[in-house]
Amino acid sequence: MRKQLLILTLLALVFFPEIAFNQDVTFRASTKNTVETGEQFRVVFELNAEGSSFTGPDFKGFTVHTGPMMSTSSSIQIINGRMDKTFSQTYTYIVSVKNEGDFSIEPASVSVDGKKYQSNKLSVKAVAPTANSRQQQSSGVDDSGNGTISSKDLFLKAIADKKKVVVGEQVIVTYKLYTRFPLSNLSVNKFSSFPGFWTKNLLSEKNEIQQSTQVIDGVEYIMADIRKVAIFPQKTGTLNIEPMELSCVAQLRTSSRRASRDPFESFFNDPFFNRNIQNVEKTLNSDALSIQVESVPFSQRPAEFMGAVGQFGFQSSIDREKIKTGEAINLVYTVTGSGNLELIDLPAPVFPPDFEVYEPKVSTDIKTTSAGISGSRKVEYLLIPRIQGAFTIPAVSFVYYDPKRADYITLSSQPYTISVEKGEGDASRDALVTTSQEGIRYIGSDIRHISLKKNTLQKSDNYFFASGLYFSILFLVLALFATGIWHQGKQDKLRNNQSLVKLKQATKVAKKRLSNAQQYLTKKDQNNFYLEMSQALWGYISDKFTIPRAELSFENVQTALEQRQAPPELIEAFISTLNNCEYARFAPGDAGKKMEDLYQQGLEVITKAERSIK
Repeated sequence: MRKQLLILTLLALVFFPEIAFNQDVTFRASTKNTVETGEQFRVVFELNAEGSSFTGPDFKGFTVHTGPMMSTSSSIQIINGRMDKTFSQTYTYIVSVKNEGDFSIEPASVSVDGKKYQSNKLSVKAVAPTANSRQQQSSGVDDSGNGTISSKDLFLKAIADKKKVVVGEQVIVTYKLYTRFPLSNLSVNKFSSFPGFWTKNLLSEKNEIQQSTQVIDGVEYIMADIRKVAIFPQKTGTLNIEPMELSCVAQLRTSSRRASRDPFESFFNDPFFNRNIQNVEKTLNSDALSIQVESVPFSQRPAEFMGAVGQFGFQSSIDREKIKTGEAINLVYTVTGSGNLELIDLPAPVFPPDFEVYEPKVSTDIKTTSAGISGSRKVEYLLIPRIQGAFTIPAVSFVYYDPKRADYITLSSQPYTISVEKGEGDASRDALVTTSQEGIRYIGSDIRHISLKKNTLQKSDNYFFASGLYFSILFLVLALFATGIWHQGKQDKLRNNQSLVKLKQATKVAKKRLSNAQQYLTKKDQNNFYLEMSQALWGYISDKFTIPRAELSFENVQTALEQRQAPPELIEAFISTLNNCEYARFAPGDAGKKMEDLYQQGLEVITKAERSIK
């Protein structure tokens, strides 16, 4: 048929070249006069000529799901030697309206041969859905044969396993997609933000989406977990979680109610050729969630509580309890379980003053599963006794709050008695410790090499005693001895005052975190970058003002800065940077620019804080 039409067209152009196809240009808009709220319907702009530079209306009050989709069609008829040609160009939108009322769609514009044309203005009335229409929507077919998808056929749901928790308690938020139709082109337009929460993603982006079936009110759905996040509230009050927005394309089967006498049309309408399949773009939004957060009970809170919330175990180990002076001991304390492991501080033991103690090594092994966060946090101490004797390292208590039992749990390590014997030779002089904890090396004192240097001869009446050099050296030795005693006392005071230790190391730890964040910034590793930035900012405040991390909040930070008489602009900048750090991970925009801006903000506020806060 198409081949015959093409031949007739060519013959007409050869034998009737004088025929011209003159027709008036029309540009017409059409749609339904009455629609239901939530219903997706078409708005069509039809032009009977070949146009360009199409400009659609702004659709104020409407939600545009897709469009404009352009299509063209043409036909030629020859009757009694006369040829008629028709041409049509259409621009189609699929829109919906949420609220009831009267709405208008402004004209669209298009250019034809350099001349601009405008369509007519449309009026649409939106009414509440009827029971009959809801039944039709649930079946996926409307009266016109065009497929529609109701909110009962396809929806996104956010589910929190707990709605009432205490500060630091783990909450699992799962985003579930329910559908009765095949879906494709899933993409997240907007992630939920979690202000006031510490977050950890539980589903890797590399993992495939796992599907299952679920029956709700007698209707079977295909269900998939799109996203799962573990969140830990950092302050009290009602904390709100914004909705997540997802877009997808649903494929549904439509029915054709129009009869046709054309056998070819009936043939191609057969389902085998997928002519009765329609792709519909949908934008889904989950519900907003509210989490009620209370403080842990203060009345019975033990003094050793440092913000751990969950279910934990506590163990300690030591590699040996009999040792010689100058040798090293490794003492390890480990917390295992599930909860806010990355946010807790481990208890610090009290060591004998005659032990040399080096900066502990802290390591965290976190495992994320669909059930939440679990793992272990370990602190290792390197100890070197300097004198012989029997020494005791007292037991250490680790206290956590168990939300399931609504009570504080105290776990204690065992005390250790260390028997120190005198080492061979002058061990306190011969043992040299490296700056790291990787090992200890010794300088042996066996047979010395013969000195080949020439000796300097002195006159017999030239004595060193009571000379100027003698008194200079004597004064220097006394000064060094006094300095050593003062430094040892300072170190003992620091070891006995953990708050002061954290205060002294606040800037050092923050700079190390910022250095790590800069490395992740270079690698474009967003997850680890935001983790290091958050740890640097919150950790700096925690160490600088001796506030347990589990009790940190924007209000506490502002109060602490005001008490230290920080400038108002510094307080505002610090709060703004903390807030940006909370939102930046899930905010839209250029990821690289967001990371660079946040890094510069964090570096600037910590530098200014060091200059302003004494």
